[in-house]
Amino acid sequence: MKQFIVTVAGVFVGLLLFFVGVPLLIVALIASAARPSAPPAVSVLQLDLRGALPDQDPSNALAALRTHAPSVLSIEQTLRRAEADGRVKALFVRLPEGGIAPAAADELRLAFKHFRGAGKKVLVHSQGLYASGIVSSTYMLGASGDELWMQPGAPFQVTGLASEEMFFKRFFDKWDIKPEFEQRYQFKTAVNPYLYDDFTPAHRESDLSWMGSIYNTTLAAVAADRKMAPDALRAAVEAGPYSAEQAQAKGLVDKVGQVHDAQVTALAGAGPGAKLVDLDDYKASLRGQPDASSTDPVIAVVQAEGPIQTGTGGNDLFGSTANIYSDDVSDALYKAARDRSVKAIVLRVSSPGGGDTASEQILGAVRAAKAAGKPVVVSMGTYGASGGYWISSQASAIVAEPTTLTGSIGVYGGKFAIGEALSRFGVDVRQVGVGGDFASAYSVGKPFDAKQKAAFAKAIDDVYGGFIARVADGRHMSFDKVRDIAKGRVWTGAQAKQLGLVDEVGGFYEAVDKAKSLSGLTGRSVRLKRVTAGGSPLGAFGKALGISEDGVRALATLGAVMGDPKVQGLMAQVNTARLRQQGALVLAPTPVR
Repeated sequence: MKQFIVTVAGVFVGLLLFFVGVPLLIVALIASAARPSAPPAVSVLQLDLRGALPDQDPSNALAALRTHAPSVLSIEQTLRRAEADGRVKALFVRLPEGGIAPAAADELRLAFKHFRGAGKKVLVHSQGLYASGIVSSTYMLGASGDELWMQPGAPFQVTGLASEEMFFKRFFDKWDIKPEFEQRYQFKTAVNPYLYDDFTPAHRESDLSWMGSIYNTTLAAVAADRKMAPDALRAAVEAGPYSAEQAQAKGLVDKVGQVHDAQVTALAGAGPGAKLVDLDDYKASLRGQPDASSTDPVIAVVQAEGPIQTGTGGNDLFGSTANIYSDDVSDALYKAARDRSVKAIVLRVSSPGGGDTASEQILGAVRAAKAAGKPVVVSMGTYGASGGYWISSQASAIVAEPTTLTGSIGVYGGKFAIGEALSRFGVDVRQVGVGGDFASAYSVGKPFDAKQKAAFAKAIDDVYGGFIARVADGRHMSFDKVRDIAKGRVWTGAQAKQLGLVDEVGGFYEAVDKAKSLSGLTGRSVRLKRVTAGGSPLGAFGKALGISEDGVRALATLGAVMGDPKVQGLMAQVNTARLRQQGALVLAPTPVR
């Protein structure tokens, strides 16, 4: 038995070292070799936006090892610190060739302008702007710098905004696939591609509305930053596409040149001896350096990005996808509410939606934090829609970017009945069961019967009514008024401000200012403290193997103890005495191996 315990402990310790220790060691060695301990005396920070651009850094420490993709929030917060760093003279930015999420571009535009307001230069380079995604937002971000460069001959295809949808109704009809869905209401269009063969009037109206709002917002920002008349700018871009040289001739970009030429210009403007420093490397050099006084009051930052679901992200060892787990976010909110040093909470939300029960769990934690005397201000990123709006609806205040997609106060649900389709291929779906009629409601073999359909529709109605009631209570609006602007419709942040669904239009730091105001800290310096559910890599490792964190610790400790020669000798003596009592013959103590 003793040998078995030691063997098991050794296996788990080995796995722990392999899956956790080795990656951490490799990353540490790479970091120590590749990243400077301090930036040069004169630095130009370099930010490459051509890769993935999440809204927030992962909360899982192991997930952070998988990618060096900077998040919108980390970029903004790092630039704030660089503003006060005399070594940093400028920022050099490389734009992607496609679209940046509009709200992310809005957030970074505010960061660039704040950076410039501190006397630092921002130079932006593009290797082409293609009409894919919402490229007008990418152009808007580039236009917010001191200079916007384009590579010679590169395309400038900023001509408008289009969206394409694929509809499956005729395909489903052909193969006898029956989509059985309930929507509340006509603007809740997520399942429309399964039910129709074209845009419904409501679907078309909603999409054109938010697309028009985003397009107008981006053009207005570009016109302001480039000091052009809005009508002249619109006419110029919509007459495209252009080459980089043609765009420069029309005043849409500043210079045409290779990325190397733009980098040399940025360095020359920074002064003698200036060096390019990757923004991520600069951020790494700041670790361990406080960005505020330890005596400053604390504003907790709780982050939530991705679809909302119940459970905890601790089961996802390396955080392969961005999800909002209701246990984790609600626990972080409760933790911040209990912390006496925390005076207010900023809940950063970037979510297109999710389950109603998971959303309600998080909303309950928001209410509890407010009841504990901690104002909760929601800062919306790319999305704050459907479940993302549910968890935000009763916050002390909501701040959204003008192009944040929010609202979508509605609900849908259902199933696909594929029994007839499968029968064409010789597959027969059969079901047995006991209990009430609704027990078989979610069978994929057949559609809802009339009684099941009525019961399911009522359940959808109840969720929708509960959603409206929560919004009405949180936004101090009548039930009827919320119902009129709900119906599943998506609004931009600018539209939602006019409707009363958000309080202010702005970014993360505007939300921080709102939190300071609500907690009586206006004019004072504050310390931002990220609060998470408190998971650890060790705990995640244990859950991945199906055992508790305490179990992993116990096995690791046991393995270390049993490897101690003194313990081995003692265990051998105990074993000898036990066998003598049983009448066994022991020739010599046998060491544990």
